[in-house]
Amino acid sequence: MLIAEELAPAALDVLAYDFDVRHVDGTDRAALLGALVEADALIVRSATHVDAEAIAVAPRLKVVARAGVGLDNVDVASATAHGVMVVNAPTSNIVSAAEQAIALLLSVARNTASASAALKRGEWKRSRYTGVEVQGKIVGVVGLGRIGVLFAQRMAAFGTRLIAYDPYIQPARAAQLGVRLVGLDELLRESDFISVHLPRTPETLGLIGEKELATVKPGVRIINAARGGLVDEQALADALAEGRVAGAGLDVFVTEPATSSPLFGFDNVVVTPHLGASTGEAQDKAGLAVARSVKLALQGEFVPDAVNVQAGGVVDEDVRPLLGLTERLGKVFTALAGGIAANVTVEVRGRIVSHDVAVLKLAATKGLFASVVEERVTYVNAPQLAADRGVEVELLVNREVSDHDNLVTVRGVLPDGRTVSVAGSVAVVRGRELRKLTRLDEFELELDAGGVLLFFRYSDRPGVVGRIGSILGEAGVNIAAMQVARREAGGEALMALTVDSSVDADLLSTVAAEIGSARGSIVDLREE
Repeated sequence: MLIAEELAPAALDVLAYDFDVRHVDGTDRAALLGALVEADALIVRSATHVDAEAIAVAPRLKVVARAGVGLDNVDVASATAHGVMVVNAPTSNIVSAAEQAIALLLSVARNTASASAALKRGEWKRSRYTGVEVQGKIVGVVGLGRIGVLFAQRMAAFGTRLIAYDPYIQPARAAQLGVRLVGLDELLRESDFISVHLPRTPETLGLIGEKELATVKPGVRIINAARGGLVDEQALADALAEGRVAGAGLDVFVTEPATSSPLFGFDNVVVTPHLGASTGEAQDKAGLAVARSVKLALQGEFVPDAVNVQAGGVVDEDVRPLLGLTERLGKVFTALAGGIAANVTVEVRGRIVSHDVAVLKLAATKGLFASVVEERVTYVNAPQLAADRGVEVELLVNREVSDHDNLVTVRGVLPDGRTVSVAGSVAVVRGRELRKLTRLDEFELELDAGGVLLFFRYSDRPGVVGRIGSILGEAGVNIAAMQVARREAGGEALMALTVDSSVDADLLSTVAAEIGSARGSIVDLREE
């Protein structure tokens, strides 16, 4: 058992009884590589880089554990290719992160940081630092994931009124939490305090920017202890300077480490250097969680926090090619829906159902939430993520053979009554697996289920294809493939494009508006 960084004493106690525990400085590359030769397990934090080279020199390595939430310093793909399990501690810091957001909110409300600094300078100026009470105020929570829920539950004790924006949670689940779901525009208009709890994705980056801050309730106070860049820092600084925003608290920044920012010059802004997980308790929880997972892994037991192990037992070799396809169908469903249906059906059709295909339900669920939650979604935690959001996923099998030897369809009815469905199949051609999207709602397609995909619905008419190509070309976005499907000439049409680079929300909206599309959708199916 190789420990490459400091670990909580309680975690070391868990390991020492059963294993030969050795220590190495993970930042000393030569020492790390030398020690890995005999290691069965490796535990790191954030300073040790476990890349392809490190994994390749460790023939006995069975598990890599990151005592924390992120896995930026672990090459999960290389570990998987070598059959090495990767585990982390996905819930170790959620309480600390929620409490950090609350600490920032209270500090901003009562001007605590600036008043403290002034008093230490010898200034006793009580009237300058008059604050506001939290009780009775409307608190807007942007994102009701695990941390957002903990934040909301704790803020309820202050006698606040809670509203939230999260298109991926069902209203019934929000009601159980005592939270009223609203659109983002309404949340911005009504909230006295806004706290952001979202993952950083292309869709959420800059979610609250200049346009959004122009619509906020005057005197609002904004908190971001989630991920840097969700709130545009320059736009927030401008809103503070104009007095539209009364204060802000930030623990995260678009570029870190951050030693300068347009926000640092405001007395009514509280900033901290990404301390969300920096508590003794969070560090202890992380160490204990990975120590227990490593023990289970080395004992050949089920590991709840494994990020690259499929649940449900051994997957049949004939079913295995459908895992990646089905996960991608889940991602496409979420992108097209713009939210999550309360009930989602995964239908598997064809000869393949003679095998156990239950794991495809997990694969679809994993895809449904891959881009909408902060933590890494795995086959293990996907069902819980669905349960937390009140989403029921059902598996149907049908032995009838269609035009495809195997066909997987993911469909669901959204709260607004819309039905969304997406289907796909895998074919093996000259030993190569080809994943194809074969149907989106009522439109038949034959499109590679990979790369960056754009979807637009519009009224069929001349010139649309050329106009879209021109707009994307002017923006420097190259089209790799395009397919158009329609019900009838002049009727509703669907355009699906594969492009060589990601497309931001503004460009997507520009294209949609230009062709009269109600909305465009983007989904990134590139391999991680």
